[in-house]
Amino acid sequence: MVDFPFVVVIPARYASTRLPGKPLANIAGEPMVRHVARRALQAGAGQVAVAIDDERVGHALQGLPVTVCMTRSDHASGSDRIAECVDQLGWADDTIVVNLQGDEPFAPVAGIQAVARALALALDDAPVATLATPVTSLEELFDPNAVKLVRGAHGHALYFSRAPLPWARDAFANGPEALPANIPFLRHIGIYAYRARFLRAYATLPQTPLEQAESLEQLRVLENGHAIAVRLSPEAFPPGIDTPADLERAHRFLAGLTDN
Repeated sequence: MVDFPFVVVIPARYASTRLPGKPLANIAGEPMVRHVARRALQAGAGQVAVAIDDERVGHALQGLPVTVCMTRSDHASGSDRIAECVDQLGWADDTIVVNLQGDEPFAPVAGIQAVARALALALDDAPVATLATPVTSLEELFDPNAVKLVRGAHGHALYFSRAPLPWARDAFANGPEALPANIPFLRHIGIYAYRARFLRAYATLPQTPLEQAESLEQLRVLENGHAIAVRLSPEAFPPGIDTPADLERAHRFLAGLTDN
């Protein structure tokens, strides 16, 4: 049980460029989107909605107690798609809305609850909350698919980037060989919580230069002067699925769970 109410919206875009038909990718005999929806239900969300752009995704969810929202195909980001769903469902402005990515079939229940709790406890100047986890390898730090972030003493995000962040000038002066100690390298976990009112405002903002340069929707929040509360995830999030290689890794991950 959770001690505060929240809802979950899962943006599930069929027209993925790197993995076409991604929400319907087969994982253990079922479409990926069903796995994600079950995670949200297990977390205790008061309502789970899936924001889709193709009826085939909706059909794949039949039999689950979720709400399907048909949304436009031209949204710039998952948050924009969720904002349309929020309006369709008429949620009150104070509703805590968790954005659980549609490619996170192994998202831990504790992590979903943690991001909602982070927003519920955040100061009024942080209308968005998200999670992070320590970077564990030099390879991860330099991987552009692993988004890094830095946060201030107040626990708010200072910046997100696909580049190594922060840059350890002295340690890397002669070329990086290992992760230097005592530097808070953090990898962003792409799960968010927002108040419904903020989502409605976010969707009216044009894409910003840094958002477009890094292809990171959360930079639109920072570029417009809003704070993002960052908390460490209570559990590891297995990598999401964005490519055929990721899908193969997911099968190996499940096989390992079965073996154990």
